[in-house]
Amino acid sequence: MARFRSILFWIHLVAGVFSATVVLIMSVTGVALTYQKQMTLWADLRGVNLTPPDGVARLTNDSLVALVVAREGKSPSSVVWRSFTYAPVEFQFGREGRQFVSPYTGEVLSTGSTGMREFFTKMTDWHRWLAMSGDSRPTGRKITGYSNLAFLVLVLTGMYLWWPRTLRWNAFKPVLWFRRRLSPKAREFNWHNVIGIWSAIPLAVVVASGAVISFPWASDLVYKAAGEAPPPRAEAPAPARPEARGGGAGGTGAEGGSRGVEPVAVGDPAALAAQQMEDWRAMSLTWPRNGKAPLVFSVDRGMGGEPQKKGSLTVARSGEIESWQPFAEQSAGRRARSWMRFLHTGEALGVVGQTIAGIVSLGGAFLVYTGIALSLRRFAAWRRRTAGAA
Repeated sequence: MARFRSILFWIHLVAGVFSATVVLIMSVTGVALTYQKQMTLWADLRGVNLTPPDGVARLTNDSLVALVVAREGKSPSSVVWRSFTYAPVEFQFGREGRQFVSPYTGEVLSTGSTGMREFFTKMTDWHRWLAMSGDSRPTGRKITGYSNLAFLVLVLTGMYLWWPRTLRWNAFKPVLWFRRRLSPKAREFNWHNVIGIWSAIPLAVVVASGAVISFPWASDLVYKAAGEAPPPRAEAPAPARPEARGGGAGGTGAEGGSRGVEPVAVGDPAALAAQQMEDWRAMSLTWPRNGKAPLVFSVDRGMGGEPQKKGSLTVARSGEIESWQPFAEQSAGRRARSWMRFLHTGEALGVVGQTIAGIVSLGGAFLVYTGIALSLRRFAAWRRRTAGAA
């Protein structure tokens, strides 16, 4: 057992030394991204007057969509309705931006917070790709992916190494609580153990779910563990010609918001959502690709990152509901994969989960700091012993 423990220690040490810098970057950016959705929406609507104008009736959704499409000369990539009182309707135009439009006058109330979105874009770029872009981005993704796997090894081996050899309270106590008036080396050891043990389980969940996001084989394992075959993976599209590139975010592809300018009759999304989910909070429509395709709405009674509170509503162009698929009716593999995606950010458990994910990400940064400090002290001691022997 002593030899096994020694082997695990050196695996822990080597994995930590080689992945420390990248793990530190991912931990710090993970803290910055903790409340991304809430902060972005707050910044988008900050200072916007949401009071409806006196004596003005609310436009029908079809009239509002037609007005925006005619004014912009292009179709949006998606449209989002929110349930809170006097909420503006959000029109997204791929990479070209978004507009928060008054449902009473069609006036553009806000185009979103550019500064806040740029901040989170930079944090995401560092978190996923180490700020690499273009042809270098797949390399950055591999570096963060394998560093994340090394971090998982650190968390799992750390759990074993932390466990005292003797099951007595006096052995557990020094590594369970922060202690004061310690030497620098003892303080770093104490911090490393205390932070490691209290964050071990949620940190293991965050890191393991990150591996599922990073590697196709890990994602396939989730489906196989649920007893079903992984879905076929779409081939990467060929790069678009420069003149063909436009918006793309929101699932519209290279055409962005420039595809077709015919308005779409959307009916009353609020009424449709209420039929399926009385306490809905947001409903989004991905703009259909042609004039015959049905309308596919995503209905959400959460904050956007709780998969168990979402459902997909398909409506025919005639206005009849074709299908309603809540989360519980999805396949086991698809549900598990959705959970893994949002457990990584903690959003699957709401604000509490986000807070826990943010705290353990901060703990991960301190684990890197204390781990490197202890490693350098160990290296310095080895050098002194070597010099003394010589």
